[in-house]
Amino acid sequence: MFTKKESFFWQAVFWVAVYILLTTLPLFLLFFDSTLAARGFWRDFSAALGFAGLAMMMLQFVLTGRLQTVKAPFGSDLVYHFHREISQVAFWLVLAHPLILFISTPSTLGLLNLAQAPWRARFAVTSLVVLIIQVCSSRWRRKLRLEYDAWRFWHGVMAVAVIFFGMLHMIKVGHFVNQPWKQVLWIGYGAGWVSLLVYIRLIKPWLTLRRPYEVVSVTPERGQAWSLRLRPRDHEGLRFSPGQFAWLTLWETPFLAKDHPFSFSAGPDPSGELRFTIKELGDFTGTIKQVQPGQKAYLDGPHGSFSIDRYPQAPGYVFIAGGIGVTPMMSMLQTLADRKDQRPLLTLLANREESGITFKQELEGLEPRLNLQLKHVLEKPPENWSGESGFINQDILERYLPDNRQDLDYFICGPPPMMDAVEKALLKLGVHFGKIHTERFNLV
Repeated sequence: MFTKKESFFWQAVFWVAVYILLTTLPLFLLFFDSTLAARGFWRDFSAALGFAGLAMMMLQFVLTGRLQTVKAPFGSDLVYHFHREISQVAFWLVLAHPLILFISTPSTLGLLNLAQAPWRARFAVTSLVVLIIQVCSSRWRRKLRLEYDAWRFWHGVMAVAVIFFGMLHMIKVGHFVNQPWKQVLWIGYGAGWVSLLVYIRLIKPWLTLRRPYEVVSVTPERGQAWSLRLRPRDHEGLRFSPGQFAWLTLWETPFLAKDHPFSFSAGPDPSGELRFTIKELGDFTGTIKQVQPGQKAYLDGPHGSFSIDRYPQAPGYVFIAGGIGVTPMMSMLQTLADRKDQRPLLTLLANREESGITFKQELEGLEPRLNLQLKHVLEKPPENWSGESGFINQDILERYLPDNRQDLDYFICGPPPMMDAVEKALLKLGVHFGKIHTERFNLV
């Protein structure tokens, strides 16, 4: 019988193997065909790169499909990070396909004259141009000041267009799909991945629409944050592990895909009531204070693997948060208190000013119920401040971490620069990377 940690490990191995298989299988099926006539190494090599890139792009729908079974062994932030990185690999593979052809066979440059080029070339150019626009708009979205929800919609549309025109190009060329079974293979391959997008954009929103929530209250918190309490309307609600998150839709229907990810900021409640605490950081988060009790809300979740429940055998936990990154920590600490768990806990919270410490009183109220050491680190402390100042660094960590630091599990959430610095410091202090768990909400 596997432990929970071993189970996640073997699930991860399984899904990595599936990804490699789905990426390479089309190459084996298409190229290992004795009926194909050789066309020269560079021409066939460029085609192989194109096929591999197209297969990777199809698999992107799986990576962004919010399929908890797939993401559970890795965590949502790691899967989305892989999605971003592997998309660049797929892009360069696809781009290398025509570049190698142009270099090895200069006469193919004539295919760029779309007025006279055959349709196979027009499909290829269309697919590549859309792909370049998609990559550039994603990489420089903030610099281009593209509104998030609009960008997200067109990002999905362009992804479908890239695959659609890429497959038309492949079929019109016909060399590697010269038999009906090969055409069926690739059409089925593409349709399978696009169907995931249909599931996410149509079927899942329809299921979400049938399980609405109602706003109970909106409460101001320290640090320009607001706590939003929801209760299920005519259903039992959802079950989640402390530390997880959900995609929240307000003001709109789930079909418009204008949802945003937020951590649960309280532990599971028997009544099904949920709490999210959201800091004003942008257009959507700035509207939370305008939400009225009784308003409908919709949730897609729970998601994420950032939870103490994944590591139940740990002798103790260390929670390190920056700013509003305290929300999943609050959920886990409250749950531990409700369970009367007396394992040693260390919580380090970094904030700019004392007035910005979200949940300050609530955290202090948990201290008598837990074996908890709570320490605040302020970038700009007041004159009478007796706690730590500056940033959470190796010196501060070394000052508070216990002697059995290698045995503990560490949870880190906050601004990316802080998280990166803390991870590096922990590794230097001898903490194994497998004991360090992070939650990043930079999912796009």
